[in-house]
Amino acid sequence: MARSINRRTFTASALATLTAPSLSLAQGANVLKFVPQTDVAVLDPVWTTTYPTRDHGYLVFDTLFGMDGQYKMSPQMLEGAATEADGKVWNLTLRAGLKFHDGSAVLARDCVASIKRWGARDAFGQALMAATDELSAPDDKTIRFRLKYPFPLLPDALGKASPNMCAMMPERLANTSPTERITEMVGSGPYRFLAGERVPGALIAYAKFDGYVPRSSGTPDWTAGPKVAHFERIEWRIMPDSNTALSALRAGEIDWWYSPDADLLPAIRRMNGVASKVIDPTGWISTMRLNHLVAPFDNAALRRVVLSAVSQADFMQGQTSERDLWKDGVGIFCPGTPMASDAGMEVLTKPRDLAALKKAVIDAGYKGEKVVVLGATDIASSRALSDVGADLLQKLGFNVDYQLMDWGTVVQRRAKTEPVEQGGWNVFHTFWSGTDHFTPAGHAFLRANGRNGAPGWPTVPALETMRDDWFKAPSAAAAAEVARKMQLLAFQEVPYVPLGQRFFPTAYRSNLTGMLNGNPVFWNIKRG
Repeated sequence: MARSINRRTFTASALATLTAPSLSLAQGANVLKFVPQTDVAVLDPVWTTTYPTRDHGYLVFDTLFGMDGQYKMSPQMLEGAATEADGKVWNLTLRAGLKFHDGSAVLARDCVASIKRWGARDAFGQALMAATDELSAPDDKTIRFRLKYPFPLLPDALGKASPNMCAMMPERLANTSPTERITEMVGSGPYRFLAGERVPGALIAYAKFDGYVPRSSGTPDWTAGPKVAHFERIEWRIMPDSNTALSALRAGEIDWWYSPDADLLPAIRRMNGVASKVIDPTGWISTMRLNHLVAPFDNAALRRVVLSAVSQADFMQGQTSERDLWKDGVGIFCPGTPMASDAGMEVLTKPRDLAALKKAVIDAGYKGEKVVVLGATDIASSRALSDVGADLLQKLGFNVDYQLMDWGTVVQRRAKTEPVEQGGWNVFHTFWSGTDHFTPAGHAFLRANGRNGAPGWPTVPALETMRDDWFKAPSAAAAAEVARKMQLLAFQEVPYVPLGQRFFPTAYRSNLTGMLNGNPVFWNIKRG
């Protein structure tokens, strides 16, 4: 029977164990205790682009393809994939033995419904569905795409490791409107969500799914290869207070702290029995998102002033003093990847003249409207970005109303399209994995399709046309040229402001082995 626990009881228990280090490692070698970035405010991995929800999603749900460390896709839930009709027909064949956590078999029609729901929300998915003439399940094992034109990136779309992940779920859940959240967590992944044990703000628990059948071949790498679960139970301990998490790590009360505050890294490196490393070599791209639907940032001239006022180094130094953990000079695409370029980068690298910029704000037509900046209190790096951003906007002469709340509330608040007087917003700051900014395909903040896009909702038809051109580019060089033009246009229309690239070491007990690179996953890892 699932136990029931309230937050007060849980917190008291957790604090008690912190005072008893002798108990720390004796509470079950088969339990992995993990501290995520923040609580999972939304459980549905299709409904939101937040990373904790994505990471939760990979525990519970599986995907048709997986991505390895070379960013290549391979079959995951699939036995194989074949094309015909010059690439305009794809037949995907499910592996034998796949089951959902409720005991039902995974059927092709479940996957079709799941793809359609995901494809209505995800940026890459929307491109795939726009290229799709018909998506069907001719039998229980076959998923068939009939395309309007060849779409060679189909595996990349279905296997993308960044939000929104293309999670396979039962048809009855996948038929839920993409605008509504799913709260019943039934997947076919390596772990089951223990709904009865969830304590919002304190605990999320998962149990190994004994019916999961890993792939029989391949090498575990990022989200690709066999997903072998070694722990019987995974516990996510929500610890908004960094000092509490630090004490828990030192005492052995937790096994893995995903993103420690930068100023605590020296202390962590001195701990016995604790290791740290960067597991995502693409880093996280820091961003400022402006709301295009309401004043004042419905005015492109004002958005351009903000872009030209940003010093990426200020935003990076606000998070960490370790120079090797950040880069500035970051454009629209992840540094060091084929689509990255220097096009228009002078807007971010030229010297700043605050007096001239304040005058430019007035000249652009600012009328003193309140500017609501949302800041998250429970993610130190996000709070640092918001602090620097709010301060910059104030220095530029904007009437800033800086509102602090937990990240889960930011996620819900940013979905509001109403004016600020009705609970809306103007600015929030967030991070994206570098993998999300490799290309225009999955770059959610580069979408400019209005209310069908991510919160901020820019409408720039020319940018959408360029995105379509990128998908149809005949060569890598042609695709790179389209991406260059997209960056130039993005610096004119400013769907968002890039703020730099951060690298985040993760901290864990040194007796853990098998931790994979990429986003945090919980298979392959075991206690040595």
